[in-house]
Amino acid sequence: MRRGGVRHAICAALACGVLLAGGTACDHTAERKVPGGAPGAASASPGEAVGTRLPGVGDRMWRQVPASTRQVVVVYGDRGDSPDSLTVLYEKQGSTWERTAGWPAHNGRSGWTTDHRMDDERTPVGVFTLTDAGGTLEDPGSRLEYWHDDNAYASMLNPEEAHVHDFDYVIAIDYNRLKGAPPFDWSRPDGVEKGGGIWLHMDHGDGTSACVTVPETGMKTLLRTLDPAKRPVVVMGDRERLKS
Repeated sequence: MRRGGVRHAICAALACGVLLAGGTACDHTAERKVPGGAPGAASASPGEAVGTRLPGVGDRMWRQVPASTRQVVVVYGDRGDSPDSLTVLYEKQGSTWERTAGWPAHNGRSGWTTDHRMDDERTPVGVFTLTDAGGTLEDPGSRLEYWHDDNAYASMLNPEEAHVHDFDYVIAIDYNRLKGAPPFDWSRPDGVEKGGGIWLHMDHGDGTSACVTVPETGMKTLLRTLDPAKRPVVVMGDRERLKS
């Protein structure tokens, strides 16, 4: 689905939880290898069953995944203070979860937090729904609602060359935002101090202000695969917190 030509007035050009100025934009480059992998699934091939529970996700986090959810994106952060992570897509077939795809990824420059605040450069730990998408490029075949708007996303971009493709494709993570609104909508139901604009978007090879980034192939796969009817969510955090 797509809504083209949407124009949204944003008083301050904010995304990924912080004001984008100078070198503070969320972070796009070539794919890279990340040490390790999803626990119990590091060597799993696409389509390989991993069991009735998601690897590396403990009871506390698992209880937050809705029973109706049949698609889960898990972001395995290397450490609590690391910007490096692995993003894996799982889909449920019957009672069994299968590993569909995985990509090296990045998260906040300062790692992860259970109490995200504006400008802390940490990605919030938790389980969040995925309902809306968009980008500076035309809809590549997204099943999620897709808002294409050159101006809205471009106004948030760092002018440095490394960042020019950051928001080619975006999937909004439903942290402190209104569902059913464009990713660039400025509404913050829990208050501005709690940050917002936490997205899955294009990677450029380094840590971000709070978003999670994956290569272009990953973004296209997620956009074309995540289906609202399957209630997709993202489960994200450093490995220690994920397994608790």
